[in-house]
Amino acid sequence: MVEIKNLTKHYGRNVAVKNISFEIRDNEILGFLGPNGAGKSTTMNIIAGYLPSTEGTVTINGFDITEQASEAKKCIGYLPEIPPVYPDMRVEEYLKFVAGLKGVKRGEIPKQVEDSMERLHISDMRRRLIRNLSKGYKQRVGFAQALLGNPKLLILDEPTVGLDPAQVSEVRKLILDLKQDHSIIFSSHILAEVSAVCERVVIINKGEIKAIDTIAHLEESMTADTTLDLTADGETTKTVRILKDIRGVTNISEPEKISENRYHYRIELKDESVRNEIMSALVANQIGIVEMSMAKLSLEQVFLKVTANSGKKRSSLQDLLDETPESPENPYDAE
Repeated sequence: MVEIKNLTKHYGRNVAVKNISFEIRDNEILGFLGPNGAGKSTTMNIIAGYLPSTEGTVTINGFDITEQASEAKKCIGYLPEIPPVYPDMRVEEYLKFVAGLKGVKRGEIPKQVEDSMERLHISDMRRRLIRNLSKGYKQRVGFAQALLGNPKLLILDEPTVGLDPAQVSEVRKLILDLKQDHSIIFSSHILAEVSAVCERVVIINKGEIKAIDTIAHLEESMTADTTLDLTADGETTKTVRILKDIRGVTNISEPEKISENRYHYRIELKDESVRNEIMSALVANQIGIVEMSMAKLSLEQVFLKVTANSGKKRSSLQDLLDETPESPENPYDAE
């Protein structure tokens, strides 16, 4: 559906995007992640045809965004982080105006506008001036305009900003429903939202791609090398005492009761080799081991590891893990 090849963008001497390549498949919701200043918005603006690239190509449904801009842009619905609404227009009036700009046939405009308002639950706001709407409703109006023209590709940059929890849930369901007819690139700092709607993610930092993979594979392939999850049967006091006596165990979480006489422990280790000593000690003391595995990382933890080191380009995710500092800076701080 969408193919990005060797995309680069310079702002004077500054390089915002460095030779990145990836694709968005048909009927896919692709998560696009990165800390502030990573190049996400620049990349999405280039894909949308709002900014020209310095080098590289973007092809949408077979059309080059530079060489065949008119045809390519007909395939795009774009919701930027700040919704492109006109505050002095009424909601329905604005949406009809946008539909006309997008080249929707005059006879189809009323139905498309009505459908988009119903999907975003803003029909009862149709005659309200946009300036008088709350931030959340302005966000919905911006989302509604992105749907007009039935574009093949939707570019959603922080689509849930300003929404309350109930509205966020509604938008999440809408995005999943839209997947049936659209390809979607979805950018958000709320990683729980990305995990809920996306199967595959692109993680970008300092203008370079650091990871492209399914969320499930990233979480499975990146273990927390010094954290062990243990489920065991037996008295917690005895189990904790045995674990504390093992050299290399640096911390033990408060036991979590699973069922009668069965508890879960999260154990911090000096290194992974301590795992064998733990197993031997528990078996020797007749503690029943139900399950023991190195802890998997959540998407947020994967994100922190991948974006923590912004030096030279790495050849693999493992290279990034090996060089990740123990206490990375907050990735949400603007650069």
